[in-house]
Amino acid sequence: MRVNKHLWLCIVLAAGHWVGAQVVPAVEIRDPEMRTLQQASMAQLKRAGQNIDAIHFNYAFYLSRKLDVDERQQQRIDQHSIRFERFDGATVVAISGNYYGAYSSMKFNEELRARETFLNVVLPILRATVPVFQGDPKVQGYAVEVSHHVFGRTMGMPIERAENLMVYLPQSAAIKLLEAQTKLQQEVAMLESEVFLNANRLDIWLSEDGPPNVNEVSLSAAATAKPVLRTIAVESKPSVPTANDSTAGGTSAVEAEAQPLPAPPPAPAIVRDTSPEALAAMTSSIEGISNQLVKDLAPEAHFISYAPPAMIAFRHQVYLELSVKTTLAAPAGISRYKLAALAFDDHISPLIRRLLTHFPGDQAFDGISFSTSVHADAKPSTVQPASLSVEFFFPLSNLRCYESYECTGQQLIDSGTVLINGERVALNLLLAEGSGR
Repeated sequence: MRVNKHLWLCIVLAAGHWVGAQVVPAVEIRDPEMRTLQQASMAQLKRAGQNIDAIHFNYAFYLSRKLDVDERQQQRIDQHSIRFERFDGATVVAISGNYYGAYSSMKFNEELRARETFLNVVLPILRATVPVFQGDPKVQGYAVEVSHHVFGRTMGMPIERAENLMVYLPQSAAIKLLEAQTKLQQEVAMLESEVFLNANRLDIWLSEDGPPNVNEVSLSAAATAKPVLRTIAVESKPSVPTANDSTAGGTSAVEAEAQPLPAPPPAPAIVRDTSPEALAAMTSSIEGISNQLVKDLAPEAHFISYAPPAMIAFRHQVYLELSVKTTLAAPAGISRYKLAALAFDDHISPLIRRLLTHFPGDQAFDGISFSTSVHADAKPSTVQPASLSVEFFFPLSNLRCYESYECTGQQLIDSGTVLINGERVALNLLLAEGSGR
């Protein structure tokens, strides 16, 4: 009987150790604040580990802080992975692991591979984890990193390699994603995410058909348009633009749908030094060019005198920010999206090609930001003109595409980021300018 008691005790202890096996011991975390939080939240972390262990994945999945590991080796090494970390200054629940599903490089491009791993691995992990921490004010987001495999052929020889997908979601976006009842609501939640494949930034759509049509409702929900990928057999092709080019040529909406234009080429992923000292040094290094472009473009650009061109950091990249003022003859009560669209069409887009003549070839920054204070001057009127702040962030490579007339104004906007009064939005020129308000 005593032997049976001892055996039962061993089983209980072993089971208790197994339940917490997914959680990184607090003593192994170097950051003192994260180590304290790890220790204080151990019960929650173990509960998340239990939930993850109950998931039935399509292929073998192991929690692991070490990625790109052979499965046999993975079965023998440390499988503690759930921990607190810092990401971009936020305190996040970080989870990493190895997924032993493999994709054919002939049938799945990068975006499709990222989408499949997100849906089959990352999303179930979020469903298992977010409910445990969504009410915890100390948790500001979730970072999930998963290694999967890609196989193909090189010079006739079969090869297989690992690929690492990392997805970050702020707490509010993660909750929206899990509460979403429609694909559109999921897409809106994902707009707040940051996705990296092998450390290169990537946009993924959860729907096989790409993004839905944007209207005023989705605009007010801060949905941002992205490039579309449609898969036909083993080929991936860009979708037909949804809006006409508002610049040279005056292409109509019908012509734009009949003749797809090439998608902007992806910008190379370069790690920049975004410290204040580095940004100040870069601003100083182009002072002569900045002074000249301000002089050349002043009559049309309406630069804000107290905010000269300067380098700024935005989403881990460096942008040259140009602060201007846009005045539009528009009726009172006009939609903010229409104001932003008119600001781009009537003011910003005519400046782009002249501006780029000052920056030929490769540059030490990633893009250009047009920060404009938009005023709707309704005349005659005794009411103060409406105004709002609009910021356009355009990657330099996509600006080159627009400069050479290979991309439309809508494609340029889709490739960048638009903020209205500090909030990220989508901007469909055709829909926005076609609306009355």
